[in-house]
Amino acid sequence: MKTNFNSESALMRIDEAADASTDAGLWARWCATGGAAAWAAIAVLARLGLVPCGEIELLFLFAPLVIVPLGIELHRATGQSGVLLEIAQRLQPAGAILAIWAFWHGPGLKAGITASGWMMVCGLIAADGVVSLIQNARRDSPGIFNLAIGIARIDLAVGGAWLIASRLGLKPMGIQEPIGLLTAVHFHFAGFATATIAAATLRFRRERLPSEPSWRRGFSYLVLAICVLPYVIAIGFVTSPALKMSTAVLFSAAVAVFAIFLRNAGLKAEDSTARLLLQVAPAAVFIAMILSAIYAIGDLTGSNTIPIPQMARTHGVLNSVGFCLCGLLGWLVEYGAKYRSTNFE
Repeated sequence: MKTNFNSESALMRIDEAADASTDAGLWARWCATGGAAAWAAIAVLARLGLVPCGEIELLFLFAPLVIVPLGIELHRATGQSGVLLEIAQRLQPAGAILAIWAFWHGPGLKAGITASGWMMVCGLIAADGVVSLIQNARRDSPGIFNLAIGIARIDLAVGGAWLIASRLGLKPMGIQEPIGLLTAVHFHFAGFATATIAAATLRFRRERLPSEPSWRRGFSYLVLAICVLPYVIAIGFVTSPALKMSTAVLFSAAVAVFAIFLRNAGLKAEDSTARLLLQVAPAAVFIAMILSAIYAIGDLTGSNTIPIPQMARTHGVLNSVGFCLCGLLGWLVEYGAKYRSTNFE
């Protein structure tokens, strides 16, 4: 009787966990879908001149409205969920609305205070990442996958802080606009989203391709480099144009190489939709990184080969929609298919 009772209790806990996972997945789906619709509406209104949003502002808003809810869900789908992350997932729509509202005001105290609503969501996610890193370090099992997830979450806090500085009209370390807002964009996309996709790819390769040649196992260090280099680029903006250019080119090269690994891993995905998305993502980011490298070199030499507005229209769209959106969706579909298959069995 005792054995039956324990078995039934275990089954109940599994069912409850599955229900909770399903609820969280539905919430993330609704948030991302609603966010995409809101972003499209804002883009149309901005085009008509009815809302005060330029190309860079629209590029940033794509993150809190679409990219971050998908990224949070992918963290959860890969087993990296904590209490603070779950709270942040529930508060994300409110934080995204406040991020939108922050751009309805000119730079100043009101806009900065409003932007702090998004920073609260970012702070909760980052705090969850720090807690996770500490817990894994205590278990002597930090692992590059866990490091990548932790750094990705911390990226959002850095990006959120730069959003507040931008909306307050501050010029920290002498950085002028639009570079301040672009730094917020940088840490949401090149930081959080890219590190999340890289971590998901790393986990997939370890689970599905454990017998790869030893030289391919260096992929773990490529993932770590992709997670760390955005910080070095940010330091270069403040300290040295040469450091900024060299690390930007190095980061572009690292992501371009990662795109090859992502494409190969995507071909092994079980879900056909995931396979398609994971072929579009590397193609888009490969082109985006070429443009990024050209811009970095032109910025150092003063040739202004690709001006910032054109970078937002080309590199920005390729990176945000082509790579980040397709990459996150691709792994979400694949991990979702795997979860359903496991539970069915």
